[in-house]
Amino acid sequence: RRVADVDFISGIYEGSRVILCCAGMGKVNAAAAAQILISVFGAQRLLFSGIAGNLSPRLEIGDVVISDTLCHHDIDDLTLENTGLVAHDYHADPALIAAAQAACSRQGVHALVGRVATGEKFIGDSASKADIIARCHPLCVEMEGAAVAQVAEKNGVPFVVIRAMSDNADEAAFEKLVVKQFDISEYCATAASIVLDILRTA
Repeated sequence: RRVADVDFISGIYEGSRVILCCAGMGKVNAAAAAQILISVFGAQRLLFSGIAGNLSPRLEIGDVVISDTLCHHDIDDLTLENTGLVAHDYHADPALIAAAQAACSRQGVHALVGRVATGEKFIGDSASKADIIARCHPLCVEMEGAAVAQVAEKNGVPFVVIRAMSDNADEAAFEKLVVKQFDISEYCATAASIVLDILRTA
């Protein structure tokens, strides 16, 4: 089914009704898809997966971050003043966090639970990386998670964000992922497999 230029696939998986969608890149696409999942399809929980830039020395490429907290790293004081937005943390559902941890353990995937920072642009330089680490103290940086969390919180729907590390958010990452258009399907598959494992055992 197509709603607002986003494709949704509905089906039964392991006895539960599941709606799958590809939100596209960026906060607006992710927030819109999340709201449609809730308003149109009646989603009772959101499992959001994808890739992210690693910001932690405790992680390697291919490892996974399971969100316990998400924040927008690119909302500044002027944006808050002009839009009336409130900058605060969004907290993932403890039961879904535990389910994701168990799924990673079953699959032998190294995972850390922690803070995820969301912004509108790809981070591919050391200065931006250092700034985000200093201000937000996250394990990784990506482009959609906090927007999904914001919609989920507004609607009272439990959520968790699961991110596989595809790069280190530095100059090498920009060269590899942007300039050379590196195939990131392996890392996307890792994150998606965690979601499938959660659905199988939930």
